Order: sequence, then structure tokens, then C-alpha cells
Amino acid sequence: MSVLLVNPNANTATTEAMLNIARQILPEIIGWTAPTGPQMIIDAAALEAAGRQVAEAQLPRVAGVIVSAFGDPGRAALAARLPCPVIGIGAASARVAAGRRFAVATTTPGLAEAIDHMMTPLGDYLGCYLSPDDPLALMAQPAQLDAALGAAILRAADEGAEVVIIGGGPLGEAAERLSATCPVPLISPIRAACAEMRDTLGLSDGESGVLAP
Repeated sequence: MSVLLVNPNANTATTEAMLNIARQILPEIIGWTAPTGPQMIIDAAALEAAGRQVAEAQLPRVAGVIVSAFGDPGRAALAARLPCPVIGIGAASARVAAGRRFAVATTTPGLAEAIDHMMTPLGDYLGCYLSPDDPLALMAQPAQLDAALGAAILRAADEGAEVVIIGGGPLGEAAERLSATCPVPLISPIRAACAEMRDTLGLSDGESGVLAP
């Protein structure tokens, strides 16, 4: 039985990009894309709406579900009604960071409060380091996206972060590209959740959620 990656963003291209990363750890994973809503969740109102949609989604019977948006929208409601493990990429990435001073680098200032609310109880969290640029425009320009995230990562490292989480499922490809050039290890939320699901289901693989520089 497969694992299902749930993309709360209504963007099938983003789902495929996230699946390409997830399949490095869970080769049989399949995807589900939100039928309505924004192409990318960039503020608290969209996150809340995505949570309602995910919570009510009619999903196929699977071995486990990964909610692949950084605020883990709808995860708790799904976990309450499904008989399988349900893991959100946000909390999974924080669990990978446990024991180290960590920060989040992302492009969505409208989600900073929600990210802080999620991360603060989960460890030695330094804060959310943001790009000032328009997140939707950055997603269309990979070079500018990498530069913006790279600058946020450097600020976090300069202020003492030992590891940095890239805060967003749609930013997964950027995390892969940036991993070799960053001064500290990066945590890929998609990889973190997939590795946790693999371990929860008792599957075997050597991949982890950390992208070492």
C-alpha cells in the first residue's frame, strides 16, 4: 500500500516537484492536489482555508499520509479520522532539528506568525528569517529564489543557527539546489517527513531529512 503526499496548494506542478523529492526516500509515494484554492499558500487566511479543505478531503486508502505544506494544515483533523499515520512536513522538520539551535528560512512573511507558533515549542528555535521579495514572483525565478533564500540562511547562520529548515513544501527544489553551498546543514521538510514516515512504517532506507553542505 502506498503513502500519499497531500499538497494543500492547488498546483499540480508543485505536487510533481515535491513527489520527485519524496520518491528518493519513498519510491511508491503518490500525490493528491487540492482541487481549489491558491497556487501557493502565502498567508494565514489561505493556510486556514487549506486546513479545512485537507481535513474534509476524501482520500484513497493508503499506508500513511504526508501533509506537504509547512504549516501542516489539516493534519490533526486527518489524523483523528484516518487509521494510518499522518505526518506534517513542518513538525517533522522540527523533530529533525531537535537538539540543535535552528531557524526557518522562507519567502512568505504572511506565514511568519504561524511558523513561529508551530516552531517555538519544538526546540531551540531562533526565529523565522524571511525574504522581503514577493513570494509568487520568486517562485517563477529560480535564480532569484535561491539568492533570496541563501541570504536568509546566511543571516540565520550568522546569528547562531546550527541548522536551517527551508520553510515550505514548494521550496523543496530550492533546498536541494542550495544544500551544497550553505554554511550550515539544511533540513528539507519533505525529506524529513518522508524519512519519518519510512521509519514509522518500518521500511528501510538510508536517506534522512538533512541536506549536508
